[in-house]
Amino acid sequence: MSVRYTEFHPRWYRPRMPVFWWAGRRSYLIFVLRELSSVFTAWSVVFLLLLVHAVSQGGKQYRQFLDLSSNPWMLALNVITIGFLVFHAITWFNLAPQAMVVHLRGKRVPRSVITYAHYAGWALLSALVAWLILR
Repeated sequence: MSVRYTEFHPRWYRPRMPVFWWAGRRSYLIFVLRELSSVFTAWSVVFLLLLVHAVSQGGKQYRQFLDLSSNPWMLALNVITIGFLVFHAITWFNLAPQAMVVHLRGKRVPRSVITYAHYAGWALLSALVAWLILR
């Protein structure tokens, strides 16, 4: 059976979608922002590597890095980055129960326990880092 295409072949109806169609629904907006947060996560890694490189090169390079870091645009970028990093971590911890299934004594551990365990670990590690820095 062969299909014949004619000059007047019907076109499929495709409704026009606005560019920001994803901004209309909260779940889509959160998804897009979470994906965008990966760019800021990558920036934080690059910034940390630049800091390590500047420290390894000596005092003059480190001073230049500090001068660059004190620019208002760099400060604004890093504040936005911290916000996106926190958002990324929160959304990841909320998705963790869907990504990992934990069984204990033959029963599935409730999702809330897995989520709260992640938040507790985050708080514990943050407290440890704060204690190491501020002591």
